[in-house]
Amino acid sequence: MITVSVMPWPDHLLTLEEWDELPEDGYRWAELVDGVVRMTPAPTPNHQDAVFELKAQIKESFAARGLAVVHEVDVVLVDRFPPLVRQPDLVAVPRAVRRAGPKRFTAADVIVAIEVVSPGSKRIDRMHKLAEYAEAGIPHYWIVDIEEPVTLEAFTLVDGSYEKIADVSAPQIVELAEPAAITIDLAALLP
Repeated sequence: MITVSVMPWPDHLLTLEEWDELPEDGYRWAELVDGVVRMTPAPTPNHQDAVFELKAQIKESFAARGLAVVHEVDVVLVDRFPPLVRQPDLVAVPRAVRRAGPKRFTAADVIVAIEVVSPGSKRIDRMHKLAEYAEAGIPHYWIVDIEEPVTLEAFTLVDGSYEKIADVSAPQIVELAEPAAITIDLAALLP
């Protein structure tokens, strides 16, 4: 007979310390929103392909500006109670911060947050995270929608709010100057 131990679901708003104590395996695709654990389905194969291809396309340009690109990492947007921890698909952080090996980043560490939209995340990525990342002071936010045609919307923080600086659809090529000189082939994000 096999005995399985299951951790009870949290019945209260969590602190960052309690968030850290949750088992990693069961909470891999989770975020902490105002102290509440929010689960999301595992990424689809197309979503994963788009994230890894986008990382490959931007990695060198960001490295030339002293930035490292990291995928699926916790970013603390609000550390006071109740905390807010999001997990962007990709973030760009200073290489020195990445080399320090933190278990998570703070919003102050993040130069660019990138979300690849999933069917269940459109509203969250386009409304909630747009406002949360701006309020947290993340200088750049990109939203990539892999529904045909693939699109990329790029925002930059101006006086505490995001202003859209690019809205490009495949097969066009994305050309951005900030935070690094970037060229992205949107059509190549999907197999």
